[in-house]
Amino acid sequence: MHRLSVSALLILCSMPSHAQWFDWRSPLVPRTEDGRPDLTASAPRTSDGRIDLSGIWVPVDARGSLFDKSKIRGWALDAMAEAERQFYTNDPRFHCLPSGPSNLPAGASVGGMRRIVQHPEIIVVLHSDMTYRQIHMDGRELEPEPLVPTWLGYSAGRWEGDTLVVESNGYNDRSWLTREGLPHTEQLRITERYTRHDYGHMTLEITYEDPGTFTEPVHATVDLVLRPDGALHEIICNESETGRKHYSGNLEQSEKKVVKVPEEILKRYVGVYRGTWLGNTITATVTLENGELYVTRSPRYSDTGGNVDYDTSRLIPQSENAFDSSFGLGWVFNVDEKGEVVSVSEVHVSGAWVFPRVSP
Repeated sequence: MHRLSVSALLILCSMPSHAQWFDWRSPLVPRTEDGRPDLTASAPRTSDGRIDLSGIWVPVDARGSLFDKSKIRGWALDAMAEAERQFYTNDPRFHCLPSGPSNLPAGASVGGMRRIVQHPEIIVVLHSDMTYRQIHMDGRELEPEPLVPTWLGYSAGRWEGDTLVVESNGYNDRSWLTREGLPHTEQLRITERYTRHDYGHMTLEITYEDPGTFTEPVHATVDLVLRPDGALHEIICNESETGRKHYSGNLEQSEKKVVKVPEEILKRYVGVYRGTWLGNTITATVTLENGELYVTRSPRYSDTGGNVDYDTSRLIPQSENAFDSSFGLGWVFNVDEKGEVVSVSEVHVSGAWVFPRVSP
């Protein structure tokens, strides 16, 4: 479970801290009677009458055909399978490299928080890893074939009513499209449509065109929520001297160490477990199929987007009651003094979070 725990650590370390100015309340934020930000207030506008997209935004849900594997070509599916086998160690952000377009649907736990700064001639998107993206609003058009591909690509925007439309190309092929290791080619072209509905809610519609990766254009719908009293703090991963040297191994190495657990013992672990992690209610359903345990976690551990709000992993035994999973989490089944299975511990870098058994 050590390799997976380090994966969780790297994800955890990518989350912005809010210690600085933790009690600051912006005087520009509309508030309810109890002083909380009124996220349903009217969307602000700039002096020229445009919807103002400025602020810190966090994706809270992402879905669409981008996550439909039937639209992805074979070589890309193979690359995703290899990324999972390697516990996603090749994620560019784990190598102190820009995340590129994978930031678009990514949630806060995987580095998706971003600050938008709006100006009539340019819109800038800032990320906590110190990367930035420029969206040119001065009427220029994209070059058909940019000479120098980049991590963030080249972007030109325009307004269609209150919706910002951004077209981008010129990406290098070293980044991913999702945190699950979905690759792309340099043929990639992305169109984004940003619609701010009120003060605190915005929808981002994304179209991805890459004939080298997809069988047809694919789409994603991303719901974003404003963090009006938050702050975007820098994350400089190459300051760490220890993070990556412990982040090694692959799923096959875990499988080579598999302990043979009798099926009659595995049957005892089957059931539904429910508990709380970071204030969220988590349901873990453990099943037995063809002599192997599987766990379905709802909601997904990492807010990386997808068309379902759960994820399933095979449990790889490391001892009679301790298991690895591809989530980046360990699982330990706990028994009482009578030998009855009463709970499962979901093991994070922050410790073991105990989920009581609620049904067999």
